[in-house]
Amino acid sequence: MFQIRIHGRGGQGVVTGAEMLSVAAFMEGRHAQAFPSFGSERTGAPVVAFCRIDDKEIRLREPIQDPDCLILQDPTLPRVVDVFSGLRPGGYLLVNTNKTFDDLHLRALADKLPPGHARIVPATELALKHVKRPAPNAALLGAFAALTGLVHFDSVKRAILQAFPGKVGEANSAAAQEAYDLVMVQERAATA
Repeated sequence: MFQIRIHGRGGQGVVTGAEMLSVAAFMEGRHAQAFPSFGSERTGAPVVAFCRIDDKEIRLREPIQDPDCLILQDPTLPRVVDVFSGLRPGGYLLVNTNKTFDDLHLRALADKLPPGHARIVPATELALKHVKRPAPNAALLGAFAALTGLVHFDSVKRAILQAFPGKVGEANSAAAQEAYDLVMVQERAATA
C-alpha cells in the first residue's frame, strides 16, 4: 500500500487534490481512498488530507502517520505544524514553492531521502498562469505522477477533468501537464 499525506491551507484544494488522486488510481483499476482531517474549517487554516492506493482492498481508516509521500502545498506550514513527521526514509517529498530546499531550510531533510525523491515545483505560479487562481492541487498531482510513477499522467488528467468539467478542467489539466513536464525535466537533468 502506498500512502500519501497532503498538507496545505484551507482554500488551496487539499481535500479535492486527495480525492482526484484516488480517482486517478481507481481509473487504473486500483483500490484507493481519500479523506480529510480538519482543524478549523476556514480559509487559510491548516488542512491535512490523506490518500491510500493499493492493488487490494484497503481496510484501514485512520489518518496516515507514516506516509510514503508527503505533498506540501504551503511551504510556510512547517513553522506552525510538524508536517514532516513520520515521512518514511525511502519516501517522496513534493513541495510547492519557487524557492530552493536551502532557502526553506529543508536541505537536510531532502538529502535524507533517496536521490530524486525530493522535488520542488512552483505549483501556485502554474495555477495562477493557467487557472487564474492560487489553487496548486492539480499542478501538484501532475508533479506527483512524474515524481513517483504511481499513477499515469493520463489518469490524473481524466480525474481532473471529471472533477472540473469544461474550461476550468482544461486550465487545471494544463497546469498539471506543465508541472509533470517540469519534474520530468528535473529527473532527466539529475540522471544526465
